[in-house]
Amino acid sequence: MTAGGGFIHPEFLIETAELEESLGDPELVLLDPTTHLIPDPEIVYKVVPARADFEKGHIPGAQFVDLQRDLSDSKSRFRFMLPDAESFAAAMGRLGAGGSSRIVLYSSANPWWATRVWWLLRVYGFDNARVLNGGFGKWAAENRPVETGAGRARPKREFPIREIRPLMAGKDDVLRALGDNAVCILNALLPQQHAGTGGTRYGRPGRIKGSLNVPAAELYDPQTGALLPAPELRRRFASSGALDKPVLAYCGGGIAASADAFVLTLLGHREVKIYDASLSEWAIDPSLPMETG
Repeated sequence: MTAGGGFIHPEFLIETAELEESLGDPELVLLDPTTHLIPDPEIVYKVVPARADFEKGHIPGAQFVDLQRDLSDSKSRFRFMLPDAESFAAAMGRLGAGGSSRIVLYSSANPWWATRVWWLLRVYGFDNARVLNGGFGKWAAENRPVETGAGRARPKREFPIREIRPLMAGKDDVLRALGDNAVCILNALLPQQHAGTGGTRYGRPGRIKGSLNVPAAELYDPQTGALLPAPELRRRFASSGALDKPVLAYCGGGIAASADAFVLTLLGHREVKIYDASLSEWAIDPSLPMETG
């Protein structure tokens, strides 16, 4: 068994006790990008930044990030898409993040809001970022310090784009992978969405043809919100063959898929990409193959 409880890359995860000890570090940039998706039959869902929740209580020193407005492509027809490098660097700089920063992401709701920003940072060559295990829920349950209000802005800095890594996939990449047993197409949505029997629909029900299901929501302990033990996570991904071949992860819009991608990275997988537009694009195009059941 490797260090970090079985994770190959435990350096990308931070526990609540270690984060509390780090509060006050001038290089710590603590960000909460939590977003609520409110079901709406006409547009699938409304995007509501969780700023009100943040102001009711957050980890001291944290800043709230409006993911759709600040860290997504404003010109895309789809929500939450990867912004261009210049826009991303400018937004991170406004948050006070620079080349020597230690960035910690957390969510007060589903953990994939934090892993999404972690993945964006990874795309743009920034590796000194970590996700808080258990998020704000675990932090608060342990009676760790909490502050209220809008949060404290940090001085603007220059955020470097060190490289642009090919960690996002498009529709054509998925089409080429269809029927290729050497690639694992992985759906991070709930089982009923994968089967097409329930849950939020992004157009046609069901899944990309031939894809397998490792639900992001089932990677976490429902009591604490923390990740399941590494051996259990490894078992879940191994059952889909995802540990032994390149992975294209998708969901409804590239958010929940980032949790699958994050955990696979913790487990040491080096060939993971996220299909950024996911079912928001695929399910509305009748020429693209889907299946149910």
